[in-house]
Amino acid sequence: MRNLPSLTALRAFEAAARHLSFSKAAEELHVTPAAVSNQIKSLEAFYNVQLFRRLTRALVLTEAGQLALPLMRQGFDKLAEGADRLASFDRGGVLTVGATPFFASKWLVPRLDGFFHAYPDIEIRIAASTRDVDLAHDDVEIGIRLGLGHYPGLRVTKLMKEQVFPVCSPRLMEGLHPLRSPEDLRYHTLLHVEYVEAWPDWARWLKVAGLESINAKRGPRFNQLGLPVQAAIEGQGVALASSVLVMDDLAAGRLVRPFDLAMDVELAYYVVCLESTADQPRIKAFRDWVIAEAIERQTV
Repeated sequence: MRNLPSLTALRAFEAAARHLSFSKAAEELHVTPAAVSNQIKSLEAFYNVQLFRRLTRALVLTEAGQLALPLMRQGFDKLAEGADRLASFDRGGVLTVGATPFFASKWLVPRLDGFFHAYPDIEIRIAASTRDVDLAHDDVEIGIRLGLGHYPGLRVTKLMKEQVFPVCSPRLMEGLHPLRSPEDLRYHTLLHVEYVEAWPDWARWLKVAGLESINAKRGPRFNQLGLPVQAAIEGQGVALASSVLVMDDLAAGRLVRPFDLAMDVELAYYVVCLESTADQPRIKAFRDWVIAEAIERQTV
């Protein structure tokens, strides 16, 4: 057993030494300055050493106090880290992953079988939501987000970049006005997505294609990326689609790209988690696996 003084006395010393003030330490610890002073005196008596020189208008660390403070601060930092790990420990053994419904259904879920085979002891719960959940307070431990990558307080790893291009059902490549060139879009319904920040619209794509004479506003509108894509699969028009989220539909022949013209976008997919839990084995395993999946498909 280590011969240590009370943790309360050590906390009082660390706070007072950091602030060089009994009153500020007392405010931080929610006690009175007298209580802090008494704890410091008990610590000095325990080691028979003076820790502070009490001047008229200042508090100064002695040589002994200066030697002790850095290790004391490291010790309390480690205690806080350990407490964070206890607070975030999931006794149920289930890893909760947050993603948008479209990403979850189109990209993540079809690949999860590979994760189950690689990590049979880790159970996955998918929490699909159209909003970015608060990892510090919601019941989600790791998330995949579409955005610009600015997520303060989180460990952020880029997963996949994005491109946007037109897609449609193979049926639209035939008929009275088959899609052979971008000019043929004037004969087909344009499917729009709204309320997705920084997502290119048809006006922008047609401008890049040099077809500003085509009415870019006509056609139905949807508030999620997956809805116009599903409408395109049903042959209801042409959608501007996410390269990441239609790769399987293109491979299966449910969709086709009528033209080669694609637009790079600032948005990308990122894997995010709390810094305090980022190195937990389950979270690290999932992060490593999903990044490897992206690399395998050459989309990082």
